[in-house]
Amino acid sequence: HSSILFLHVFSSKSRLKTSQKMEQNGSPRPLPSSEAEPDKPVPGSWTSIEGLVRCSANYTPLTPISFLDRAAKVYADRTAAVYEPPSGSTVRLTWRETRQRCLQLASALRCQIRISPGDIVASLALNGPAMYELHFAVPMAGAILSTLNPRLNSATLSILLGHSETKVLFVDYQLLETAQEAIELLANTGAVPPLPVLISDSDTSLTILNSVKYGYESLLATGDINFQAIYPTDEWDPISVNYTSGTTSRPKGVVYNHRGAYLNTISTFLLHNMGVMPTFLWTVSMFHCNGWCLAWGVAAQGGTNIFLRKVTPKAIFDNIALHKVTHLGAAPTVLNMIVNSPVSDQKPLPHRVHVLTGGSPPPPQVLFKMEELGFEVTHIYGLTETYGAGTYCLWKPEWDSLPPNERSRIKARQGVQHLGLEAVDVRDPFTMDSLPADGKAMGEIMFKGNTVMSGYLKDLDATNEAFREGWFHSGDLAVKHPDDYIEIKDRLKDIIISGGENISTVEVETVLYNHPAILEAAVVARPDDHWGETPCAFVKLKDDYEASDLEIIEFCREHLPHFMAPKIVVFEEIPKNATGKIQKFILREKVKAMGSLS
Repeated sequence: HSSILFLHVFSSKSRLKTSQKMEQNGSPRPLPSSEAEPDKPVPGSWTSIEGLVRCSANYTPLTPISFLDRAAKVYADRTAAVYEPPSGSTVRLTWRETRQRCLQLASALRCQIRISPGDIVASLALNGPAMYELHFAVPMAGAILSTLNPRLNSATLSILLGHSETKVLFVDYQLLETAQEAIELLANTGAVPPLPVLISDSDTSLTILNSVKYGYESLLATGDINFQAIYPTDEWDPISVNYTSGTTSRPKGVVYNHRGAYLNTISTFLLHNMGVMPTFLWTVSMFHCNGWCLAWGVAAQGGTNIFLRKVTPKAIFDNIALHKVTHLGAAPTVLNMIVNSPVSDQKPLPHRVHVLTGGSPPPPQVLFKMEELGFEVTHIYGLTETYGAGTYCLWKPEWDSLPPNERSRIKARQGVQHLGLEAVDVRDPFTMDSLPADGKAMGEIMFKGNTVMSGYLKDLDATNEAFREGWFHSGDLAVKHPDDYIEIKDRLKDIIISGGENISTVEVETVLYNHPAILEAAVVARPDDHWGETPCAFVKLKDDYEASDLEIIEFCREHLPHFMAPKIVVFEEIPKNATGKIQKFILREKVKAMGSLS
């Protein structure tokens, strides 16, 4: 499998373009090449069996664009989107209207802006109808979508725009200043900067509106509602580029293909227990793994998208009550916000609400409290390189009778592979041997299957290294339990080696979250002249709570082997990225500046 994957890695912009051979003016779904020139018989394959043929009647390349086409027919007049802008009236769109708007935008990109197949179109935007429509309109135009982190500074943004050779940048009006600074920085390097298109609301000032040539709605209005969407000629054609969060290193451009996006979308809404016509509250940033592929998934199930520009516990409870929300997704930090929110912000749930959580291991205590509030939490695990979710903690009915703390402890495991993957395993990264399922032997989580990325944009060396020995190497350390459920112990870069002993920062953080005064916690290694490394804890206390560093250290020593307890506790706000992941590389820099313990 790895040799096939390597052949398809897109190491240059030209290779991205040549992978999509489409007519410039848009065309219907293309005929498979095998219909024009039949496959030569291969012994043992379907081509060696007389009477079989692959043609447009029985084969089309898989693509999540097709989910919108179906939604517009099956759920035509059902509400697709509800959005309350900071000012102005509520926006409501049906699935028929959503598809029409996506076709118009795709047409405008092709005919007005002259986007070519394989060009990259980026967004720097918050969750809303425009961000959602771009997930369909951009690939419908034959282009590749790159959703960028809205928290990026102008310097980093300019690097990513240059690296991807972005042609068009759709930018939220609140982020326009950062985008313009990035475009100016890029232009100063001699590169051709992207054309900005402004996503505005009713309260956008005339000064801002007049500072760019195109506005989202005015550009969309120029498009042809009868435009023929461009479908991939090969389901391995790229649909999006997602830059990694940069929690451990410089971001890389992860290329998704239409086939992987299609399969991971189905796998994700299945593990989310998302039936037909759900109501999904967008608390996950759509820039992250294309909203865990649920930007396409809600369309597949004919659901209603409820968009939030700003995620707060009060807004979550209010929208659940108002719109009868059935599903949402959130990082563990958002769950932590929910369970620690003031009682005045909370409202009784109208029914059980299904929650997907992932991005970092959720503390069992937080999962237990979410259940008490009436949420049904499913824990997922994956990386940008696996289109978001790759595994989930598949719940078994025999666990229902366990004590609450035991249930939460099991639910915090990363679990088993979803249907879209061929295999997930815990292996020795050096020998590549599969490790025993004993809950003790620690190795690296590795993935194989159709929902693993195509490769890193323009970085063949990094792609080959990630796919070493035919597996994708995650960099996460875990154990396999006897039931084959995996449980993360740490990032390979986060493990602390103290006096020859391995210390899992996840285990130390779990104990810290048990302290009644602690709201958030993160543990990193601090250099130690005697032990090599020792744990350093960064904590944020709950409002109106007090605790000293000595008290917290003693609490850890009571619940952990003494060598695993933090030697230092630092009280401060803990840095996170836009998806809620704690940025440990920032904490490591702070610890480095502290110097070594002696």
